Amino acid sequence: MSAPAAFEAAGWLSPGAALALPVTIAVPLLGGLAVVALRRRPNLREAASLVAGVATAALMLSLWPVANDGLTLRLWDWLPGISLVFELEPLGLLFATVAGLLWPVTTLYAIGYMRGNLQRQQTRFYFFFALAIAASLWIAFSGNLATLFIGYEVLTLSTWPLVAHSGNEQAKRGGRIYLGLLLTTSIGLLLPAIVWTAVLAGTTDFAPGGILAGTAGTATLTLLFALYLFGIGKAALFPFHRWLPGAMVAPTPVSALLHAVAVVKAGVFTVLKVAIYVFGLDTLDVTGAAEPMMWVAAVTLIGAGLVAVTRDNLKERLAYSTVSQLAYIVLAATLANDIAAAGGALHIANHAAAKITLFFCAGAVYTATNLTQVSQLDGLGRAMPWTFGAFLVASVSILGLPPLGGTWSKWLLLLGAADAGQTAMLAVLLAGTLLSLAYLVPIPVRAFFRPPAESGHREAAWTLVVPLVLTALACLALFIGADAVIAPLNEVLESP
Repeated sequence: MSAPAAFEAAGWLSPGAALALPVTIAVPLLGGLAVVALRRRPNLREAASLVAGVATAALMLSLWPVANDGLTLRLWDWLPGISLVFELEPLGLLFATVAGLLWPVTTLYAIGYMRGNLQRQQTRFYFFFALAIAASLWIAFSGNLATLFIGYEVLTLSTWPLVAHSGNEQAKRGGRIYLGLLLTTSIGLLLPAIVWTAVLAGTTDFAPGGILAGTAGTATLTLLFALYLFGIGKAALFPFHRWLPGAMVAPTPVSALLHAVAVVKAGVFTVLKVAIYVFGLDTLDVTGAAEPMMWVAAVTLIGAGLVAVTRDNLKERLAYSTVSQLAYIVLAATLANDIAAAGGALHIANHAAAKITLFFCAGAVYTATNLTQVSQLDGLGRAMPWTFGAFLVASVSILGLPPLGGTWSKWLLLLGAADAGQTAMLAVLLAGTLLSLAYLVPIPVRAFFRPPAESGHREAAWTLVVPLVLTALACLALFIGADAVIAPLNEVLESP
């Protein structure tokens, strides 16, 4: 089918409006090609990455006024019920906006980090980073499971060289675990789940309210839902979480990409997308098909939090914190009601802003002091007040305390658990918050209030400090502007 015919058949407002979807994916790809073309001129190479990032962010923001207009682009059909389709809807646009807005900030940070630490292969780094953003936008705007699966695999393959970037034996091992676990889960579990869905529903297209209602019994839907959630390895549920701590051998900007900008957010976004647009929240609620996975999410949330408390390596502690916080979003999907789903979606943005701040702070500390252990940070807040002030802000946001963005997502999750009558999950959510307090807050406390172990340290370079201050301010902005994010999502969640 030609593009104009496809537009007319879909009843779109205009070809130009829907063509914005592939254009947004093309911009980071073009940015990546520019990076390669300018590889011998580092300043221009990094400027190209920044310009592409700013352009992508601007495109994401420009799409919000038409987020609920149903823009869809169906390019071609491969098999009956399986097509290459892109669509614009609020949940996908939220994920795309997180990736788009954080890309230029992370690029600015990466300039200071990669140069400050004399990292090799910087052109390769910026190219694969751009490719990962393009894959994330592909996932965000996918109109069906088949299209999403392509982007999901490209994201894995494009981030693997970044995980193994350092090239030492530890990095290679981390890269092998990363690639092995994510490809094994996606090909061995997620792909069969997609095929099974196509057989049951006759389509892989996403639809508000889901496509599986009335297609199978409770046992079948329960098994299928488990296949999806374990198959979406990027969501890092136990026992398929080891790739995430193992990937911490990568440079800090890559850790920020994995934890906040693209990879894990692609995982939990896909979990929410499957719950809302494939199964349907009502179907999950009526059949109880999500309940077994609810307990898996609860075990992951508590278990990863307990492990985080025991870790002295700062990046490793933050990695297990991510595993725990991702489980909040998976738990939101399994609670199977509109309130929890809205809280889970909002937590994607809140956790992204807070966790990228925490990793930026960890990288700034390493670049300025060469310190990596929590036990080494005593008194460092006096020398690096901006860095540890931002760390405190992000920690409080993850705790869910006002006036920071995590307040609203944690509140909605608690309301969603209460609405579902899940008293045990209320206890899990509250216990998770106490664990967050235990593994995050002592870090800025010891940095500001303990006597310094050694003198001579000073604040990191401005290219590292400015990004972490901006992302800390984003935590505040998400508290003030949460309704602007939630309102378009509620229109979808409340639709029959």
